Formats: sequence, structure tokens, C-alpha cells
Amino acid sequence: MACNASKTHLLRAIAKRGYATSPRPVGDASAINVNVLENKLVVATADATLPVSRVSIVLGAGSRNEAYDTLGASHLLRLAGSLSTKNSTAFAIARHIQQVGGNLTTWGDREVVGYTVETTADNVETGLRYLQDLLQPAFKPWELKDNSKTLIDQLNAVTTEQRAIELVHKAAFRLGLGNSIYVPRFQLGNLSTETLLHYVANNYAPSRAAVVGVGIDNNTLSGFAQTLEFPSGSGSGKASSASYYGGDARKDTAGHRATVAVAGLGGAASNHKEALAFAILEQTVGGVAATKRGNSAGVFGEAAGSAGGSSTVKALNASYSDAGLFGFVVSGDSKDIGKTVDFLVRALKSGSVSEKDVARGKALLKARVLAKYSSDSGLIKGIGRQAALTRTVLDADTLIAAIDGISQQQVQEAAKKVAGSKLSVGAIGNLANVPYASDLA
Repeated sequence: MACNASKTHLLRAIAKRGYATSPRPVGDASAINVNVLENKLVVATADATLPVSRVSIVLGAGSRNEAYDTLGASHLLRLAGSLSTKNSTAFAIARHIQQVGGNLTTWGDREVVGYTVETTADNVETGLRYLQDLLQPAFKPWELKDNSKTLIDQLNAVTTEQRAIELVHKAAFRLGLGNSIYVPRFQLGNLSTETLLHYVANNYAPSRAAVVGVGIDNNTLSGFAQTLEFPSGSGSGKASSASYYGGDARKDTAGHRATVAVAGLGGAASNHKEALAFAILEQTVGGVAATKRGNSAGVFGEAAGSAGGSSTVKALNASYSDAGLFGFVVSGDSKDIGKTVDFLVRALKSGSVSEKDVARGKALLKARVLAKYSSDSGLIKGIGRQAALTRTVLDADTLIAAIDGISQQQVQEAAKKVAGSKLSVGAIGNLANVPYASDLA
């Protein structure tokens, strides 16, 4: 195995070479170094602002890859960061990483699952030793059973806003991207060890993965990446292309409030210019106040204000490798929500953006990009997802230049695309006054 004793000397050498990495000034955006190994595994690195090394293994094993009988498998993969592997017990992983002041976290979305280890630069050897173990999960039945309450607690902690977003994806795509990133309750206790290991074997592949690091040099991380052993038979499964349908997915619950997500076709990450145009449009239409207790900016904020009542609204822009959603999420009193949704849909379908709006959207987007690239924790996740999905990573300067290169006409075309598409509605709460998608056409 990649983590056996015979390779300990290599990890120690990696740790010693990693000392040479110099922190970058706080607030500066880091340059990105990218290379692709012979097995098509992408390696990307950036400098850190602190003498802390962060390394992530990002795998194309998100919920869009699940079949009906494996729904929730990606949620279990995120849980696997705290479970035993074939080479190490859960106790050993937690104990050794915590002994050096490190931290192991998991994250994921509809397309990827990521494992990130953080340690001081002089203890990176320990972090890498146990990070590589996560490519060989064990999913011991008693551990899955012992962690069933953790899954329930995580499901109970999902906000109504996030549940509405899950529902609008279901309405829009049905399967694939329509699969929730959370395990459905009917699957609790039904995902066996064999099912999960089969899912891992189908989706853990170097050609659909990336190893990214912040605070560790590229040669060092490339050496580590070359030692990784992916599950035998990896990569035999691949998600089908996304198909957009539109329609409704509703969940009635008790109470006097409702949360509604409405979206149409957005931009796919594979079409870089269109994805950027939608990202600018997201900032343009706004919906969230730029300052605490301030007025919401953009047409969504204006529309919600014109509808009256008390509601909160924000833009929804989800971009995936081959599809996207664009719209809004609004929450408010059930007696007012219907009117608010109607006003917001009119704004969504107006398909008109001014030159001033585009300039404001570009400025806000560039500020977000620089903030993400200047933060080590934000940077590791951002470059990890880019590397796994697009097989390359854009540095901050290149991305800022690309944003500046988007014209008003391109943003206008993005607005018209969503305005002309069939809408999807995901709603949860007291839905007595929530319109259906056909009512919003």
C-alpha cells in the first residue's frame, strides 16, 4: 500500500523539502502552479500566508454519480474522514493528526468529495501519511452503525434554505445533478459496506481527481501524489450528462413561513465565458445587502421591497461541469410569499441589465475572487474544485482579466437565457400561497 513502512522515508523527505516554502504576505493573491502526472492526476499548489500546510485530495465522486440504490453514498464518503481505513483505525488517524496540532476535514458538493488535512509545515509528514489512507476506506459495518446518529444530526441541521435549494435541483434535473448532497432518510442504514466500496471503486480515479496544496511546493506535492494508490478498478463509473427538465418539487411542513427557490438554466463551468457572465449577473441582480442592516442592492432586492412584507432574498447561481442553474431563494411569511415570488420572477425574466449594473457586478465579483485567493482556507477549496473538474486552475490575475473581458452583451445574453428557459421551483414550508412553476411561465 502507498502508506506502508517502506515508504515512510519518502514522506519524511517530503516534509523536509516542504520547509523551504515561504509564506506570502497576508492579503496577497498567490500564484498557482499546476502540472498533470502520467496517470492524469492533476497537482496544483499555491503559497500560504502562514507556515501552515494544507493539502486536499479532491475526487469526482459527488452525488451526481449516485444511482437510485446508492443515493446518499457521497454523504457517507464525507463521513469517512472520521472512520477507519484499510490501513489505519479511526482512533489512530484522529490521535496522530491531533497530536501534531493538525486537523482533518471533509467537504463536497454534487460533483466532488474532498479531504483536507492541515498541519504546521514541519509536521506535514504526519498529515500526508493519513491523508493518503483515505483513498482506501473500509466502511466497517459497526462503524457505520455507530455513526448513524451523526448522519441524523447532520440531516436535522440542514437549513430550510438549503433544503429548498436541494428541491429546486431535483425539479430541474431529476437525476444526476438532481440528487441531493444529503443522504435521504429512507436510505439510513441501507447503504452496506459492499455498496459503498463498489461506489468508491467506480468513482475514485486519478483521471477524475486532483491533489492540491497551499503552503507546500509543487515538486514536493507531486512526489506525494505519485505514491497514491487508487482503488483497483477505479474509474469504471462516470456520471451521465445533465438534462434540464424544470417543474416543481415541494415539501409541505407546519408553520407560517415558506422558503422558495426558483431557477432557470444557468451557465456550465465548461463554457468559461458564459459561467463568468452568470457570475457577474449574480452580483448584478444582488439580493443580499452589502452592509449589515443595509438595503438590498440589485433588482432582486428592489423587487422584494416592492412586494411588501418581510422577506429575505439572495441570488442563486450554481455552475457545474456541464450545466447550471440561475435564480433566487426567498424566505418569508406564507401569506406574503406568493406575491414576493411573483415580483422576483418578473425581475428574473426581465432579461435586461444596464452598463452600470454590469460594472458594479464586475467590481463585486473581482472583490470576491481576490478575497478567496487571499485566504488559505478559501483558496484550497477553490483550486481543488477547479483542478478536479476542469483539469486546470486559473490564478487570480488571469481570472480578474477574464472577468474584465466579459462584455455587457455577454451578461445580457446570460440574462436572456435564464429568462427564456422553463423554470424550476423548489419550496418547503407552508405552501398554501406558493405558486407552481406553470403559474410563473
